Amino acid sequence: MECIIFDCDGVLVDSEVINNRVLLEMTAEYGVSMDLSEAVEEFSGIRLREAIRALQRRATRPFPENLEQDFRARTYEIFKKEMQPVPGVKAVLDGLKIPFCVASSGPVEKIKLNLTVTGLIGYFENRIFSGYDIGSWKPDPGIFLYAAENMGFDPSVCAVVEDSKAGITAAVRGGFIPYGYAKPFNGKELEKEGAKVFYNMSELPGLLSL
Repeated sequence: MECIIFDCDGVLVDSEVINNRVLLEMTAEYGVSMDLSEAVEEFSGIRLREAIRALQRRATRPFPENLEQDFRARTYEIFKKEMQPVPGVKAVLDGLKIPFCVASSGPVEKIKLNLTVTGLIGYFENRIFSGYDIGSWKPDPGIFLYAAENMGFDPSVCAVVEDSKAGITAAVRGGFIPYGYAKPFNGKELEKEGAKVFYNMSELPGLLSL
């Protein structure tokens, strides 16, 4: 193992519940009724636009055209107040002796906001890669390939740490070594996709043999 590529949402920052809670609040008036845990399970790791499309299929009325922009504005404000780092991730980052970076499907400004609010930005200066940089989103492996190329490593020597099926699929398709930071509901699914699964961030250094 020569390099580690971290996903952001759900791996470095605890944002998935906030994201999906706000999405459900904003779409409820258009007839969407969905359990929060179901939304977290279904939409983790996918592009926001895809999640909105899936919710529109459940709605009884069309969403406004500016829903995505309004959602981003609202969540940015909430993130500033509520966002926390994933438990144990700072200790993992402090202990790393090999290069690492973050690669996310989110816009660069969102990644930077999340990392800044949670006190993690100092670990990732100039090593932040976004799907919006190249117009590629998971489960396509493009964002991970882009990150590996910029970091100067072949995918075969890079670990990818992900918490979603889409992310693990992207890592496998790109020839990376996938590690799945699992919730109780998706551990078996991530394992089935090819990930080495763990449930507590403190387990990761041991799995990586670092």
